[in-house]
Amino acid sequence: MDFFEQKFQSEVLQEGMLFLIDKPLGWTSFQAVNKIRWHLKNQTGLKKLKVGHAGTLDPLASGLLLICTGKKTKTIHELQQKKKTYTGTIFLGATTPSFDLETKIDAKFPIQHLSDDLLHKTAKSFTGEIQQYPPLFSALKKEGKRLYEYARAGEKTTLEKRTVRVSRFDITDIKLPEVSFLVECSKGTYIRSLANDFGKKLKSGAHLTSLKRIKNGNFSLVDAYTMESVVHENNKKNIKSVKSIK
Repeated sequence: MDFFEQKFQSEVLQEGMLFLIDKPLGWTSFQAVNKIRWHLKNQTGLKKLKVGHAGTLDPLASGLLLICTGKKTKTIHELQQKKKTYTGTIFLGATTPSFDLETKIDAKFPIQHLSDDLLHKTAKSFTGEIQQYPPLFSALKKEGKRLYEYARAGEKTTLEKRTVRVSRFDITDIKLPEVSFLVECSKGTYIRSLANDFGKKLKSGAHLTSLKRIKNGNFSLVDAYTMESVVHENNKKNIKSVKSIK
């Protein structure tokens, strides 16, 4: 039976469901949550429904976003603590103020000295507990303002290093000036900052050019559905849910 054809659908949503969504490139996590909330309320007739996500993905990142409803939103903090896995690409030889493609290149560097061996060894040096500065172009708050508000206004502000854990940082393909990677890391790790620090250590500069979250704890992107398939009025069967946390 289709989920939305069940008589107890509203009660199930209020009791709590966990949806695995493949967030599209260009969407904010907030937009994805709003779209799911609107769709579920529209389908069920519920006037109020708690909906939240367990871990922000930047608009320039895609991939697995866990969206909780009802009482399941109480587990968001627990879900956020889980290890995350990402794939993506880093461009070597140039930096940007945002550490990704949000802003334009501000400096260029030579890459002739880079070898496959150096790239692999340098990536391995970032595993374990490391310290990193968050990107200035980020949603972290300082004195009541988002860091990106300071950045876009051209205002200077001091940043504090954060301790994070990187379990794996593997270079999976090398086609200079771009390299592909896989990273497993703790909550709070900024892959953009990792890319920037990687470039600094290589003395080549670097910025992130693509990013996809493929795992959050035991949950995998292969089990998720695209936003289109979830909200498409004529394709309601494509909502995939998980009722319990493993």
